[in-house]
Amino acid sequence: MGIVLIVAEQQINGSLRKASLNAIAAGKQLAQKAGAELHVAVFGKDVASVAGQLAEYGPKVVHAGSSPGFEHYLAETFAAAAADLAKSIGADFVGAASTAMGKDLIPRVAAKLRAAMASDVMRFDEGGADISFVRPMWAGNVIADVRLSTPIKAFTVRATEFPAAEKGGKGEVKSFSPSVPPSATRFIEFKELKSARPELTEARVVVAGGRGTKGDFKEIEALADELGGAVGASRAVCDAGWVPNDLQVGQTGKVVAPQLYIAAGISGAIQHLAGMKGSKTIVAINKDPEAPIFQVADYGIVGDLFKVLPELRQAIKASK
Repeated sequence: MGIVLIVAEQQINGSLRKASLNAIAAGKQLAQKAGAELHVAVFGKDVASVAGQLAEYGPKVVHAGSSPGFEHYLAETFAAAAADLAKSIGADFVGAASTAMGKDLIPRVAAKLRAAMASDVMRFDEGGADISFVRPMWAGNVIADVRLSTPIKAFTVRATEFPAAEKGGKGEVKSFSPSVPPSATRFIEFKELKSARPELTEARVVVAGGRGTKGDFKEIEALADELGGAVGASRAVCDAGWVPNDLQVGQTGKVVAPQLYIAAGISGAIQHLAGMKGSKTIVAINKDPEAPIFQVADYGIVGDLFKVLPELRQAIKASK
């Protein structure tokens, strides 16, 4: 029986990144279609607690790689450990969520395994003896069916396209100490942008601002706080230096799919739409009635965001 290996991600505070649960759900779907077992791997200084959590989501085995040399993520060390593990267990598929770490790690693992790779996979389709990896191209304007011909296949999955895995079953936890290969890089420090707001990719509500804000995000932030949501931005706003780059939503930023996405002063370039059009409900606010954002919006308001947002916030507050 084949093996699907999903590399889970541990956050700086030692907790499990939620996107890993989406990746596990994707791994279950792939394992079912391929007639394979689902294995999960996690690496860190001490991953015993996280490994125990992962075991509750039904994988056959959780490989818990703990070592002081893995206290901080480094692409070279983690990629070598993941590739060695994949070889030792005879994995046929190796994947992870399309987070910053996943997109950095899996291509390196694929290179070490001489594996063909598909990125940002949205679903898996059966195609005879082969599995078809369905992924977006050209900012989502083309959906491609990709088949990989190498013995081992690597992939990353869009967390927004798979529901988070639910607890069920109890997998076996196998602990081991991965070797730490020499690395050309070393960890110096991690500067975290602390915020009381939820993580952009995990928030149920996102309020995003574009060029129409003219750099003034006070109303964007106030509405996000009223709704208990996260703040996002278009690339133009981030490139202008008005807000930090980690708030960028789009093809070259973060892909989000919250329950509610409010786009204020965002025209709706295809690069931005690629990062948010999977949202359950989209509300667009723009002075230009011909703005492309209205083509994907469930609700549209033609007006000045500096007038609309305060009124919207007051209405929400009154409804509470």
